Amino acid sequence: MRDDTTLAARSAALDLVESVLARHVPFDDAWEAHKGLRELEPRDRAFVRLLCATVFRRLGQIDVLIQSSLAKPGDQLKAPVQNLLRLGAAQLLFLSTPAHAAVDTTVELAVARRQAPYKGLINAVLRRLSREGAELAAAQDAGRLNTPDWLWLAWRKAFGTGATRAIVQAHLAEAPLDITLKSDAALWAERLEADLLPTGTLRRTAGGQVTEMPGFAEGAWWVQDAAAALPARLFGDLSGKTVYDLCAAPGGKTAQLAAAGARVVAVDRSDKRLDRLRENMARLGLEAETVAADAAAWTPDGQADAVLLDAPCSATGTIRRHPDVARLKTEGDVEKLGRVQARLLNRAADMVKPGGLLVYGTCSLQPEEGEAQVAAILSRRSDLERVPVQASEVGGLAELLTPDGDLRATPGLLAEKGGMDGFFVSRMRKRG
Repeated sequence: MRDDTTLAARSAALDLVESVLARHVPFDDAWEAHKGLRELEPRDRAFVRLLCATVFRRLGQIDVLIQSSLAKPGDQLKAPVQNLLRLGAAQLLFLSTPAHAAVDTTVELAVARRQAPYKGLINAVLRRLSREGAELAAAQDAGRLNTPDWLWLAWRKAFGTGATRAIVQAHLAEAPLDITLKSDAALWAERLEADLLPTGTLRRTAGGQVTEMPGFAEGAWWVQDAAAALPARLFGDLSGKTVYDLCAAPGGKTAQLAAAGARVVAVDRSDKRLDRLRENMARLGLEAETVAADAAAWTPDGQADAVLLDAPCSATGTIRRHPDVARLKTEGDVEKLGRVQARLLNRAADMVKPGGLLVYGTCSLQPEEGEAQVAAILSRRSDLERVPVQASEVGGLAELLTPDGDLRATPGLLAEKGGMDGFFVSRMRKRG
């Protein structure tokens, strides 16, 4: 890691960490609102993002290591001091930042942020971690320490201890770059130096600025996790059919549907998020009608041949890409969002023509936001029937399928190929 990254970059990282951990602001929202980031060089912005992600990803480990390095372990630290130490420890132990750079800049930042009385403590803790921290970290149960108790217990109940271990291990690594293509997979795999996964997604492990990569400007592809690309592929032939894409932004699935020849109506309650969808569709040369509305209250002109509902959820399946999720979501959020999903799912079913398909998905690992929702609506509505997903529809990956014929991806699956986000998908048909 660069040892001359500016103090301004570390100051921005501290702002963002405090926004997430103290004010419970999602990282992406905090990033967009931080005006100082715009003044940084691209390399420094990249460092800020990596540093913050590392703090969130390794927070459990880092806090235990900080406590063990205090002169009096168990002492309560002021939140600003704790966050300064978290930034320093992340650099020392997980980003290979030279000790002098990590320690000195953290002390400088403490002075700049009116924590000068604590600079001796900060210096002592980080110096000790620079000597002993790597050995201590290597002996930790990293996956367990970095996973909040409620998530660990929920996943262990749902998937078993072994699968839960695989999930939390996957969360320790940065996710690769996944790409969905309009066409010519073999051609773009070569141009982008990427691997073609069995499901049809391109995966690139090499770094680089996305917007500068071949094919981006001309709209040949878009970024989309391999798991997130699966729901839109379960409709079969969409040529000339009308599809309602509910909760559509930022638009990866909208693009898939349009590229498959569907007439797409993309519905999202956020007009700002729809602006991003429109920008993406314009770059890709694809068309979709957009509607700013709450999908649960929206009344379309008529029923559609197919409806895709990627429902708002706790997003616990995306922790490897968005490690702040583990620090922001609670069991209460899952319960509250479950009620939202039930309402949306029932409304989505109303929008499907008899004989048409409804595909429901969430980027959650919580059964309450997946399997339980489908079981509940199938018990309530006799006009719906499950259409089991076949292994041939997901690249032959039978391990993605549940006994009921739904799709359940977890980050621990396909670990040898870089894994995928956690996702649940179920396909249903409206009885004629």
